Amino acid sequence: MTTPDSQDPGRLSEGEVEVRAVAVERLTFFADAVIAIAITLLALDLPLPHGTTNAEFWRSVLDQRDSYLAFAISFYVISAHWQGHHRVFRYVTYLDGRLTGLTLGWLFTQVVIPFATRVIVGDGAFQSRFGFYAVVQLASFAMFTLIMREVETHRLYRADTPVNLFRHAYLQETGMAAGFLISIPVSFFTGWAYVCWVAGPLVASVIRRVRHAAG
Repeated sequence: MTTPDSQDPGRLSEGEVEVRAVAVERLTFFADAVIAIAITLLALDLPLPHGTTNAEFWRSVLDQRDSYLAFAISFYVISAHWQGHHRVFRYVTYLDGRLTGLTLGWLFTQVVIPFATRVIVGDGAFQSRFGFYAVVQLASFAMFTLIMREVETHRLYRADTPVNLFRHAYLQETGMAAGFLISIPVSFFTGWAYVCWVAGPLVASVIRRVRHAAG
């Protein structure tokens, strides 16, 4: 893979190259900070166990198990979003206005996840709460897919970017998005629709390994 400027190294001055690199770094650091805040908000919303005896304490923990499970799931999901972003942006060396805007849109979906986590553990209307959480995730995957397309289409990446970077990233995002999409109708039949969220990434991972083994 090549970048527009790697095809003509003399087109940009050393100062212009440095300015572009700094812009990418600032956007990446900002994204990392927002992700860290989103994860912190998840922990702040956790209910505290209570009780004056050990038995009451552990009973309280059991009563709040849905909140703790939602925290664990959301922590995993946000971490997966961040890992995908990190894998791609470690090779990005150029920014355009559209990429910055798409990144801000993607970050918006990340900071909504703690709110969606509170929604999903509420009482009643399970399908609506579940569907809202899933839709937030789908919006995040859609935004990041647009980010990758922008980087790939306009060649905003380094010359040493792995050839299969975007193919693997698209496959991983599609697998996770498929899991959340399928889980919405499944939630009308069972409260175990959460399993779809795990199945999607696992299937995508298996497909990626099979393709890699096949060369």
